[in-house]
Amino acid sequence: MAADPILLVAAKWLGLAAGGLLLLTVMGFFARWGIRFRLVGVTSFTTLLAISCAAFAISYSPRISVPGAVTVPLVFDNGSDLVVAAAPPDLPPEAEGPTAEQVARNLRPTGRAPSDGVVRVKLRGLEPVENGVARPVVLAEADLDLKSGEISVKLRPS
Repeated sequence: MAADPILLVAAKWLGLAAGGLLLLTVMGFFARWGIRFRLVGVTSFTTLLAISCAAFAISYSPRISVPGAVTVPLVFDNGSDLVVAAAPPDLPPEAEGPTAEQVARNLRPTGRAPSDGVVRVKLRGLEPVENGVARPVVLAEADLDLKSGEISVKLRPS
């Protein structure tokens, strides 16, 4: 079961519990119970949980998986127009393009405002130069157009 239906059910039940606690809190103030201020805290926290569960359930979007791609960590993101991901040393050449595309598809465009409207995703690998020394090389590059949502993938020349 996906996370969002579970969270919507939890939000509903937490909302009902918060409503019941609110009634109990109001009764506590009129009856001048000693725990009335604790009830305020419990009611507030339960309301916050209900709102948080509902907000997360509405905004949740699962990660996109591209066939042939490998999950890689992001090593640099300037928050605007450039993202760099690190490829593992044993990444097969046929997985370079799909991996760069997968990273681009899973980017959240919120807050990104590149001047040309394109976010560049570079898949970086390390090429050994001599014993114990390596230099970074771009294995593949994916350009994500934020306006149209299109992705173009460029592989390095072999």
